Amino acid sequence: MTQLKRALAGEITPEMQKVAFQEKIEAEKIRDLVARGLAVIPANKNHRHLSPVGIGQGLRTKVNANLGTSPTFPDWKNEIEKLKISLSCAVDAVMDLSTGGDIQTCRREIIAQSPVPVGTVPIYEAAVKAREDSRAVVEMTPDELFAVIAEQAAQGVDFITVHCGVTRRIVEKLKNRPRVLGIVSRGGSMTAGWILHNRKENPLYEQFDRLLGICLAHDVTLSLGDGLRPGCLDDATDAAQIEELQVLGELVQRSRAAGVQVMVEGPGHVPFDQIAANVVLQKRLCHGAPFYVLGPLVTDVAPGYDHIAAAIGGTAAAAAGADFLCYVTPAEHLGLPTADDVREGIMASRVAAHAADIVKGSAYIRERDSAMAVARRDLDWPAQIKLALDPQKAQEVRQDRNPDEQEVCSMCGEFCAIDMVNKYLHRQDD
Repeated sequence: MTQLKRALAGEITPEMQKVAFQEKIEAEKIRDLVARGLAVIPANKNHRHLSPVGIGQGLRTKVNANLGTSPTFPDWKNEIEKLKISLSCAVDAVMDLSTGGDIQTCRREIIAQSPVPVGTVPIYEAAVKAREDSRAVVEMTPDELFAVIAEQAAQGVDFITVHCGVTRRIVEKLKNRPRVLGIVSRGGSMTAGWILHNRKENPLYEQFDRLLGICLAHDVTLSLGDGLRPGCLDDATDAAQIEELQVLGELVQRSRAAGVQVMVEGPGHVPFDQIAANVVLQKRLCHGAPFYVLGPLVTDVAPGYDHIAAAIGGTAAAAAGADFLCYVTPAEHLGLPTADDVREGIMASRVAAHAADIVKGSAYIRERDSAMAVARRDLDWPAQIKLALDPQKAQEVRQDRNPDEQEVCSMCGEFCAIDMVNKYLHRQDD
């Protein structure tokens, strides 16, 4: 049975117990959140050595890192190195978005070596297989797509992004309501192209029960993709985005009724002042399902620094109730990220998630900041390094910029404000 079905039966699973320990809350609360669909625990029974995490209401904001090959960079071994870096940065989940080279081996190795949940976008592999047969992606059959989904589920994928809300009706409307950037979701554009080429309904929407059956068999969590997410500020919160969200809300209820765990993906590029409203709207239309956002990016003009634009938006989104942040790297909109880009992207998202969790009121999250304040007051450098979100980088900077190992840092030296206050303001006079 799935985590959802077991929760509805009143059972506290080992996965729920582990999540409760991580989150420092009662296991019964985790069970109740899962039973109500307000939290998910992506945990495919075929993913060995998985350390489960909970995503949803009242839990720590989680961060995902995207990995995967491309036709230009097809070596899957590079992605395993990125996985190792991701894990060293304490990422909560990874997604394999491979579209080049030996994608089967890449996914198999990522699942085998990842203790965190692994997600995929199955239509990517279906597109690659069509290309290998000298066919366009729009010429794949529904059976071929579902065969890929079934295979990935059997291999141990914990959650899958499926663009079920890109319906024929919405796609047809886009012809008369053009957007500046149209459809920027890769899976969403493939789905829309298939609909228009075949003049048929989206098979993932039309045969949604078939999809649920596969997920039910392996306890794969559905991540209902935002195929019509805005790709620029001018397209944010438009009719197409909202219509898709309404469809996804209906599919959330069908998923829960079938016993399948489900979360919903969100934008995208959104002006800062629209982010909170987007989160509230999603939570309302999708019945409180966990919300998984890409960024959101608050400006379109930051290539090379999009991880910063996404961190700004991610903090606002998570503080408003988003539960899961997909990282954005400095290479976003420019090319496949390097290992260094992956590290930068993860840490930017982790800062955003932590900042939002402080606002959400988690006492144990705030304790870390309070401890850092004390360590800084005491000029306790080992404690400061240990408490840093990225201890490795903090240590590297400290060593590089403080060759003489003086008690103060090289920024202020003898004029250190903290040292001055410790010596005089806090001095106990005889």
